[in-house]
Amino acid sequence: MATSTTKAVTGAEPPVPSPDDGTARRRGALLHRLDVKGAPYVFVAPFFVVFAAFSFYPLVYTSWISLHDVELATLDVMEWVAFDNYVELWGDSRFWNALQNTITIGVISTVPQLLMALGLAHLLNYRMRASLFFRVASLVPYATSVAAAALVFTMIFERDFGMINWALGSVGIDPVDWEADKWPAQAAISTIVIWRWTGYNALLYLAAMQAIPADRYEAAALDGASRWQQFTHVTVPGIRSTIVFTIVLSTIGATQLFGEPLIFGQGPNGVSGGADNQYQTLGLLLYEEGWKNYQMGRSATVAWAMFLLLVVVFLVQRLVKRARSRTS
Repeated sequence: MATSTTKAVTGAEPPVPSPDDGTARRRGALLHRLDVKGAPYVFVAPFFVVFAAFSFYPLVYTSWISLHDVELATLDVMEWVAFDNYVELWGDSRFWNALQNTITIGVISTVPQLLMALGLAHLLNYRMRASLFFRVASLVPYATSVAAAALVFTMIFERDFGMINWALGSVGIDPVDWEADKWPAQAAISTIVIWRWTGYNALLYLAAMQAIPADRYEAAALDGASRWQQFTHVTVPGIRSTIVFTIVLSTIGATQLFGEPLIFGQGPNGVSGGADNQYQTLGLLLYEEGWKNYQMGRSATVAWAMFLLLVVVFLVQRLVKRARSRTS
């Protein structure tokens, strides 16, 4: 009845739905679902492509090289040796010396660095004049190149004309051979690391401190807590996750320490970490095996040892965190 009425009024047949309309609707619905579900993967795909090309593939290829006897001049000639490189590395005294140096330099540079960064961030967290200037100034060492910083500190710690020995001599202390002796050399290298990274970690702590609600401090003050008690019971627990992050970040940096001891050695001794390998780190040992001894298989083995060391540190950190969560 409605069709005949429409035909009488308009004088034309009503439009008949085309079979292609259903196909178009289904196609549009499919494209919509692909857009909703597939768009996130498209956005994150560049990261995974870059990661696969510059991180995952080198990691896998390095592990493959570590199972071969390969020389730098003939990378296309590989001799399968299985785990012989790892066995030799386990029995190599230079590896254990480099590992010990890496740990000691990491400890004496990381612990003071993070404590100083925590105190500096606590000071910057208060309202003070020219606070923006001090925050920007704390990033200047981080923005300075490793080469420039290491060269300056090398001159400061120079045995005959360095500023440190001049200051020690002014108070009657004999000059120290900072490069030749083990512990002075490691202390000097650690000073470079502390100078470069303290301000960076301080700004991380400062950002975390500013995210703590102000009412926590007000409640602590009403309860009679002093500034120190507020710092230990409010500030430190409030930025605990950031502290753990900086510890992990500093551990990774200490394991990969390379530029500072290399430049501090001022020549061929820089690669070997001094005449007696007194400050040779794992990074320097890796470089020495690959680009001085031309043994890329051994160099790749050292690289994987560094990676496994970081995995062990991460697992220990997770176990400690899980144990603390159970006790609390």
